[in-house]
Amino acid sequence: MLTFLVNAIRLGMTFLLGSTGETITEKSGHLNLGTPGVMCVGASCGCFAEYIYFDAVGVIGINPVLAILIPVAATFLGSALMGILFCFLTVTLRVNQNVTGLALTTFGVGVSDYIIDKTDIIYSLGSDYFTASLPFAQNLGWFGELFLSHGILIYVALAIALLTSFVLNKTKVGLHLRAVGENPATADAAGINVSLYRYSATCIGCGISGLGGLLFIMDYLNGNWEYCVDAIGWLAIALVIFTVWKPNLAIIGSIIFGALYIMSTYIEGFSTETKEIFKMLPYIVTVIVLLFTSIRDKKKNQPPQSLGLNYFREER
Repeated sequence: MLTFLVNAIRLGMTFLLGSTGETITEKSGHLNLGTPGVMCVGASCGCFAEYIYFDAVGVIGINPVLAILIPVAATFLGSALMGILFCFLTVTLRVNQNVTGLALTTFGVGVSDYIIDKTDIIYSLGSDYFTASLPFAQNLGWFGELFLSHGILIYVALAIALLTSFVLNKTKVGLHLRAVGENPATADAAGINVSLYRYSATCIGCGISGLGGLLFIMDYLNGNWEYCVDAIGWLAIALVIFTVWKPNLAIIGSIIFGALYIMSTYIEGFSTETKEIFKMLPYIVTVIVLLFTSIRDKKKNQPPQSLGLNYFREER
């Protein structure tokens, strides 16, 4: 049970980063269905940067801090560039958001596959730095293993989610961002730069989501590119709906998603096909929550009113 909970947290933080980034994006009115592709690009950029760094300095010259900061920076930058591309198409050129997002997912998966196929990278060495835990965690029994034995990105994910929740609900920037997402015409009339907020929120959101892809590869999979990251990206989008666009609730929701997703691995007696069905549970729970919130129709549990709609200032 302890191992199950630890792994649920590790996988859940991947969902948390992806959903936090997507929440920031959606609060600006952008529905970015390209999040799976963004996470793929982020993971591949980070892993490729790690490979270049290790190749340049050799095993002996590796600096543990740089071994973490370099791939994190590369991941955020690569994912943010995907956000810029999304905004250029949807804000500047006013292309349909749904079509653009799906195209970015296809593009991102292709880019990550290309990088992996052409470089034949093995990341297991870099994973050692991302999974390193506090030295005294093993001396604290189950408490230490459950809460203190995780890698650095696990705690970064928690900090980002809490900080995002604070900014969205307690700051002027968050108020302006929510105003842009609810009614961009009114926000524009009040002097808020709608395009700037949408560009900024989408780029930052994509950068955070990309870190989820890096966490999945470097932490949860211990550096092995064994699984398609885009599947995790779709669950991150589902988590946004499951937690009704609240990053603080996403902390608990992400652990629930992680537990549901890996549950079949810890239950004996099921066939391979049945175990795959278990992986549908997070989506089923999301649909139930979506139906429940729609029936109750509480404004605070609904998505931003302009979500998925491009803003045309001339029509204000």
